[in-house]
Amino acid sequence: MITYNDIYEALRNERKGDKLESIGKKFIKDVSQYLEEKKEMAEKKDDVFSEATTKTKKQLENAVTLFKELMTRRKKKVLNLAFIARETGISKKDFENMLDFEKELFDKVVSGMKKADKEISEMMSSEHKDSKNCMVRFKKDVGEFLDSEGNERGPFSKDEIANLPKGIVEILKQDENVEVIEE
Repeated sequence: MITYNDIYEALRNERKGDKLESIGKKFIKDVSQYLEEKKEMAEKKDDVFSEATTKTKKQLENAVTLFKELMTRRKKKVLNLAFIARETGISKKDFENMLDFEKELFDKVVSGMKKADKEISEMMSSEHKDSKNCMVRFKKDVGEFLDSEGNERGPFSKDEIANLPKGIVEILKQDENVEVIEE
């Protein structure tokens, strides 16, 4: 049977360091059972204003607060471990002190970070590939024209090289006015 002091001690130990502390596999079930018992005692209607009932209600509130803080601290540590694991490749540190749902959280966060890193990498490489401009050589003389933003371009002479937006290059290619040198 767990007590208020057990919850307090678990939080105190968790506050002490960066390492995830061992709290036992049945800890959450035991806390749940403890809180239910305290709740039942606090809800007894025969002595609503008695000192014992008031003390029980206060102890219940404090126990809930302690438990929430304990779980928040543990989640922060799991997230930190996941971040370290993703950055260093070392992923089993403190794994033995994790509860099952914490291990699942750890795995999902690491997986999410891998996915985000992959997306960033793809975005970075596609930005370099998907340049907005192309280098072209004019096959014939082309007079002045307006680009998509209303800016004047040209005139261009035969064999002149220019760096133009892809949309304009596509139009010029259709009329066989340019050849693409570099995309």
